[in-house]
Amino acid sequence: MNTHQHFLDRAVELGKIHMDTGAGGPFGAVIVRDGQIVAEGWNSVLADQDPTAHAEIVAIRRACRALGDFSLEGALLYSSCEPCPMCLAAIYWARLDGLYYAACQQDAADAGFDDAYIYRELSKPWPERALKAEQGAADEARRVFQLWCAKADKVQY
Repeated sequence: MNTHQHFLDRAVELGKIHMDTGAGGPFGAVIVRDGQIVAEGWNSVLADQDPTAHAEIVAIRRACRALGDFSLEGALLYSSCEPCPMCLAAIYWARLDGLYYAACQQDAADAGFDDAYIYRELSKPWPERALKAEQGAADEARRVFQLWCAKADKVQY
């Protein structure tokens, strides 16, 4: 069995184990660096009453804590399913080197986890989205950004 398959199998197993406990949906994730598991995560939306507690997000948070760094460069993420838009964005923000996944978007949709609505919404301009948004205090926010740009001791991320 190849290494990728081994870690994908572990991600799938985590999803099943924690789904069976009622923690959340059937999703698991494993973060690996240098061939070693750094962190594992599973969907705990129901257990934590947190809509952001997807397996990939939980694994990223745990890996960052374990490594003491917000960057997961040099690491790979193995997921039991193709990540949703939120998780995919987090994967980019965490600077993971790669992603391997088992089930695809359509498999998730067939099981009642359909991200197509979110993808459609993100492709629309703000005025056309179902979520109404309004901008305000832009000048004040820009001043804070200017202070950030001038901050000598900032850590760029």
